[in-house]
Amino acid sequence: MHSPAIPELAQEDPQIAGLIEDEARRQYEKIRMIASENYVSAAVLEASGTVLTNKYSEGYAGRRYYEGQQFIDPIETIAIDRAKELFGVAHANVQPYSGSPANLAVYLAFLKPGDTFMGAGLAAGGHLTHGSPVSVTGKWFTPVAYGVSRETGIVDMNEVRDLALKERPKLIFCGGTAIPRTIDFPAFAEIAKEIGAILVSDIAHIAGLVAGGAHPSPVGYADVITTTTHKTLRGPRGAMILTTEEYATPIDKAVFPGLQGGPHNHTTAGIAVALKEAAQPEFRTYAATVVANAKALAAGLTERGWDLVSGGTDNHLILADLTPKGVTGKVAAKALDAAGIELNYNSVPFDPRKPFDPSGIRLGAAAITTRGLKPEQMGQVAQWMDDTVQAAAKGDTDEYARIAGQVRELMAQYPMPGWA
Repeated sequence: MHSPAIPELAQEDPQIAGLIEDEARRQYEKIRMIASENYVSAAVLEASGTVLTNKYSEGYAGRRYYEGQQFIDPIETIAIDRAKELFGVAHANVQPYSGSPANLAVYLAFLKPGDTFMGAGLAAGGHLTHGSPVSVTGKWFTPVAYGVSRETGIVDMNEVRDLALKERPKLIFCGGTAIPRTIDFPAFAEIAKEIGAILVSDIAHIAGLVAGGAHPSPVGYADVITTTTHKTLRGPRGAMILTTEEYATPIDKAVFPGLQGGPHNHTTAGIAVALKEAAQPEFRTYAATVVANAKALAAGLTERGWDLVSGGTDNHLILADLTPKGVTGKVAAKALDAAGIELNYNSVPFDPRKPFDPSGIRLGAAAITTRGLKPEQMGQVAQWMDDTVQAAAKGDTDEYARIAGQVRELMAQYPMPGWA
């Protein structure tokens, strides 16, 4: 059953309570490898489900527009202080509702409509808010997209520099949503300095790895850092913006009153708890194991003939082109879900297929590491994945149930926060 238990909800609204229980069981029984998902601790769950959701708190600590902030201000201040200490930054804003509003606040702080900026193209692993034509960032501003090398699948920093010198963007984004390799923050910083641009590092996917010392930090290189608080950081669904003192005021004004009203105080409390957890020595072990698991899984897939973008991974994330396997990413993702393995279909660089039916899949090792899986289990996971994809290519749907049963047996050996 869901833990903490939800008896009041079960009595008041059994339909919703039943769906929550079903979802908790689903998370418990499956190998969850959507790269943007994880499991929060029971403590984060408890903090996020408190009476703090009842309180409205427009403004910032000591400067609110409503009364009754005697306990809210300390909670937000604690979250800010923990973020500053964990990442080694001068200023932190913990109010953004999610990663996309956090990135939008950056645009509002530093650009005017029509201004030019640079970011990784969507097909090269960038996020929608890095200038995709379907995003407001691609409609209101002038995006210039950099990509990856066709030969290596990795960003060519010489090409980024040439493009920056030609287009002279006011702002450069580095980072993204499907980048399996280490981000070269020093090289991006050098380019931004050369053209007088503000460098923004979007570390939504790797924030936990940065905090745990398993990925280089952008601090000292990027002027502004945006991140979600879930994914590898293992917090609730929220976001933060980390900056130098120089940019603290424009960022704060952009978040509130520029984009948002009152922060979600229950989420802020959950973020504070997650940041305390991320500062513990065992979190560094967790971050290192995430990378070790991802590398072991990448090796297992490569041994079975999978075509991995860039040839592997340096972080938690793997991007695979399934064209050689004879299935599309969408077909494979749905087959794997039926087999108890959860991930998402995803475009790959230079993908000839459309985003809603692309050639690839994206997966990550953050959540399975939280459950306790180790590199020695990754060979079996790779085998299940390969068996499932081969079955999908043959139309052998009976194979899915067999693999799903074996997956349930494996995951039953590992406890899950949120399920008892």
